[in-house]
Amino acid sequence: MGPTLRRPRRRRWASLLAVTVVAVTAGGALACPAGAAGTNVDYATHCIPPAIAGLPPIDGTTTGNISVDKTSPKVGDTVTVTYTVVTPAASNPTELALPADIMTPTGKVTLSGVQTGDVTVAGPKKNDPVPGKGAFPSFSMTGTFKVTKAGDIKLSPGDYNIHTSYIMELDTPCTVTNPPAPVSQTITATDDSTPVNNRAITLGSASGDPGASVTVKGSGFTPGATVTLAGRAGDKQTSDTATVTAGSDGSFNGSLAVNDKTTTAVVAYEGSSWTAQKGSPPAAYVVNDTTPVPDGSQKLTTTVKAGTLSMSQAGDAVSLSAVEFGKGGASTGSLNKVTVKDFRGGPAGWSLTGKVTDFTGPGAKIDAGKLSWTPACATKAGSLSTCKAGSAGTVGGSGATLASTPDGTLTGGEFTVDAGLSLDVPAFTPPGSYSGVLTLTLT
Repeated sequence: MGPTLRRPRRRRWASLLAVTVVAVTAGGALACPAGAAGTNVDYATHCIPPAIAGLPPIDGTTTGNISVDKTSPKVGDTVTVTYTVVTPAASNPTELALPADIMTPTGKVTLSGVQTGDVTVAGPKKNDPVPGKGAFPSFSMTGTFKVTKAGDIKLSPGDYNIHTSYIMELDTPCTVTNPPAPVSQTITATDDSTPVNNRAITLGSASGDPGASVTVKGSGFTPGATVTLAGRAGDKQTSDTATVTAGSDGSFNGSLAVNDKTTTAVVAYEGSSWTAQKGSPPAAYVVNDTTPVPDGSQKLTTTVKAGTLSMSQAGDAVSLSAVEFGKGGASTGSLNKVTVKDFRGGPAGWSLTGKVTDFTGPGAKIDAGKLSWTPACATKAGSLSTCKAGSAGTVGGSGATLASTPDGTLTGGEFTVDAGLSLDVPAFTPPGSYSGVLTLTLT
């Protein structure tokens, strides 16, 4: 009897990630508004004082910050954006002191990445008093935009205008000298329009003689769909096929006559051919060797028993490096090494994915979308499969691939997986310890 294949089990491990924001003594710092604050960025601006002031244009530096209410939105979501001018380049151009609540700011935020364009933002008519020739105070402007594409969307501060309504209406427009300004915030959008493939089959037996029929039960298919049952020899389809119709609940009960002696598995799928999106994972099946034994001979048989797909990790806690309050930045560390063992002996590869919760701390949180990783994996010598590291980028609450191996004629082996971790901590996150949970799932 040849090898048999067990369906992969879903395995999960959770790791606790912790980062500490260190308090330092600083004066005059502006805390960014509630939400997921971005990074303070400096950019050159060209400001034109009102003509009545008789002053030349002001070429200075503005410090800005972009915060959002969602860093991991879905396509179709509306994201609220707050543009805070932490330090304006311009100041009160006149000797006349300005009273409170006469300034109305407007501006725009520039989008780049998978989605481009400008977001119009506006602030309330609210400000502290400004002395004659004094610096304009910090102010915030808010607007919204709808997410239209999946992927990373980068937000940069744009042009802004300070309108004052006191005695007369005056404007001080400030434009970004070398647009776009540096990126202050990045959000990662996901698209939930692609349905999850829950198609699966079970076989009435794992082996049979040539020509024998095997019972195939399926679930998770499209109600009423025509489903093809087919034999597989490694990653190739054989000529043994049959069709069934899925019931109103997406299930079916059919049979397939298996004649091809090279068959290693059976699959079921919708459409013209098997795909990962419209097909079931392969279910192992072996055709018995019924070749007669010649006179005077003895047929010797042994069995190679299929094992399991499993993983283990070197630890369940990771301490990321501390960052300073008022500066923020990258809090870094390394994922505990994960060992994956694939001893199933079948055609299916595997995928190791991870997702993280928000980091919670003293009265605040750091959004899950702020955690990124740089995956790496190594394949033990002698393994049939080759491990491929996932792409470097955001982990977030929606998750990302850490490592994987492809389907093949015969797969298996032992693999070591790890990743460099980096949490982008907003500059004015309240001091304290913040923790999130990273969950790894092996399928």
